[in-house]
Amino acid sequence: MDTSTALFYVFSAVLLGASFRVITARSAVHSALFLVLAFFSASCVWMLLRAEFLAISLVLVYVGAVMVLFLFVVMMLDINVDAMRVGFWKHFPVAAVVGVIIALEMALVLIPGFDLRSAPVPDAKAIEMGNTKLLGIQMYTRYLYPLQIAAVILLVAIIAAIALTLRQRKDSKAIDASEAVKVKKADRLRVVKMQAVVEPPPAPPAPPTGETK
Repeated sequence: MDTSTALFYVFSAVLLGASFRVITARSAVHSALFLVLAFFSASCVWMLLRAEFLAISLVLVYVGAVMVLFLFVVMMLDINVDAMRVGFWKHFPVAAVVGVIIALEMALVLIPGFDLRSAPVPDAKAIEMGNTKLLGIQMYTRYLYPLQIAAVILLVAIIAAIALTLRQRKDSKAIDASEAVKVKKADRLRVVKMQAVVEPPPAPPAPPTGETK
């Protein structure tokens, strides 16, 4: 067994263990951190398989952006995960059976694709360039127009999301940033002059205590 094979088994074991802890950890924050570990392990496996672009994309997109957003939402909302996990172990056997069946079906479909006997022999020049550079050449030469169309579609989706978020709603309270910047001190603070000492009101006359002669 060479070093690459040993590292593959190590990273695969860590990936499986972290994936199992994602669904069994009691804390949502711990589940998210185990998911980060699973992403890192999968990235290392892809790096061993010489899929550098997929490995870097997984780290940058999921670990650097999506998981940070997950952690932010979990810690800000303070979700009660214990109530959501009620009855988890009760349904675990059925879920395990379904998961095993799905894994076997995927294996039957994907195993023929791993037959290396009919795989084409890679070019020596392509091996020296690396798959990331080859992917970039293909994207910006042969698939340039589909790439530009996808970029425009994503831009339209971002603008639509911003437009839907910034719409005027009656049930939400929002602050206009431009109006908040224009506010002056005199608009927020008013000084009222009052007397330091207030004279007490005069006492009422005492009622007569006896008869007058």
